[in-house]
Amino acid sequence: MQDRPFLYTDFQKLADLRLKARQDRQAALKQTAKQFEALFVQMVLKQMRQTTPGDPLMGSDRSRFYRDLYDRQLALHLADRGGLGIAEMIVRQLSRPQPAPITGRELSDYRRHPIPNSPSGEKAEAAANTTGTAPGRPVPPTSFENPAQFFQALLPEARRAAAKIGVDPRVLLAQAALETGWGKKIIHHPDGRSSFNLFNIKAGRSWQGDRVQVDTLEYRDGVAVKKRAQFRAYRDYRESFEDYVALLRSPRYAEALHQAGDPERYLHALQRAGYATDPHYADKILAIYRRQVLAAS
Repeated sequence: MQDRPFLYTDFQKLADLRLKARQDRQAALKQTAKQFEALFVQMVLKQMRQTTPGDPLMGSDRSRFYRDLYDRQLALHLADRGGLGIAEMIVRQLSRPQPAPITGRELSDYRRHPIPNSPSGEKAEAAANTTGTAPGRPVPPTSFENPAQFFQALLPEARRAAAKIGVDPRVLLAQAALETGWGKKIIHHPDGRSSFNLFNIKAGRSWQGDRVQVDTLEYRDGVAVKKRAQFRAYRDYRESFEDYVALLRSPRYAEALHQAGDPERYLHALQRAGYATDPHYADKILAIYRRQVLAAS
C-alpha cells in the first residue's frame, strides 16, 4: 500500500521520514522530493491568490484560512500524483552515482608503486632519466601511464622546489596533478611539443619567455566560462617548478608562504589570493594530497 502524502509541517511525519532515510534512502528521497514540489506549488498558488481581486462576499479571515488549507492539500495532492515533474527531476539529479572512494583503482596503483619517502628518491631519479630537453638535465617523460608514475617521476624536482618555500613536496605534486590531470592534459604547442607547464601559469605582458595559446575554463561567480588564454611554456619541468616558486615569492602570495608548513592553510591562502578561479580549488588539491599520503603510509 502506498504511503499517504503528509504535510511538511507535520513534525511526527518528518521524524518518521528521517528514520526511513536510514532504512531506505531512495524511498525517503522520493518522499522528500514530493514535499519540495508541494511547497513550490503552494507558493505558486499563494502568489496567484495575491494577484487576483478579493471576493467581497467570501473575503473574511475564516474563508481565507480554509482557502489556504485547501491550497496546501491541493499542492500536496498534485505533488503526490506527479504534478509538475519537479520531484522526479530532484530524485534523478540526487540519484547520480557518487565519486569512487579512496580505496578505488587509483589507490591500488599507489600501493603497487609506492611513492619513495627517502631523501634520495632513487626510484624517482631512475624514472626521470628517460629523456631530456635541456643539456645535462634529466627530464621525466612527457606522458604518464598512471598517477604513481606521475608522482615518482616528478618527485625530485618537487623536492627541490618545495625546499625553497617550505612546503611539503607532495602538495606541489597534488596541485600539478589537479592542473594537468595527472600529466595527461599538459598544454602543448600546435606542433605537439609539451609546454611543461605543470601549474597552468598564464603568460602576461611581463612574461618574456615562450608561450602557447589554448582554450580554458574559468569560473565567474561560480559559473564555468570558456575563454582563450596564453600560458607560459618552459624547456623542461624544472623550469616549471622554478617559475612556480618565483611566482609564489611575489607579495600577492605572502600569506600563503607564511602558512607553507600547513598544507590546508597554505592551499586555502593560495585560493584566497586568487591563484585559481575554481571555488573548490583548494579542497580538490587537498583530496589528491590526502589520498597520496594515505597510499604512501
